[in-house]
Amino acid sequence: QVERRTHDYKRHGTTTLFAALDVATGEVLGSCFRQHRTEEFLAFLKLVARAYPRRELHIVLDNASTHKEPRVKLWLSQHPRIHLHFTPTSASWMNQVETWFSLLQRRAIKRGVFKSVSALLDAIRRFLNAWNAHKKPFVWVKSAEQILRKADRQHSAVTVH
Repeated sequence: QVERRTHDYKRHGTTTLFAALDVATGEVLGSCFRQHRTEEFLAFLKLVARAYPRRELHIVLDNASTHKEPRVKLWLSQHPRIHLHFTPTSASWMNQVETWFSLLQRRAIKRGVFKSVSALLDAIRRFLNAWNAHKKPFVWVKSAEQILRKADRQHSAVTVH
């Protein structure tokens, strides 16, 4: 039997969490916003840029429209050390921060009952702080060749001819 929410479960609001995973250390930089728009995404990019001030940054993203807005492109043109890379459609599994989001969901949110958005935010912050206190990088168990071959197969499978 699959676990379900009770009949009287009520959602008391949501949040948008943007997170950046440093693949070398496992550290996660996260910030919650009320909405998921270009303004919030730009605010997060600025936060990442401040957190890593003297580095060339390569940020892997899904294909959300907010990531490709003209204002984002303009900001990136003014910050040439920051490069965006997009996962192929249906291949967000290639972005290691998605693994972290899955852990957050399973360990801190899934069975939680949050009476307010601030209670949800507190749970996210606690998980994020605990993660960073004991951080370690994720390790791929497949070779780069195997991963890219799988991505190519999946891309081919969803291509319409």
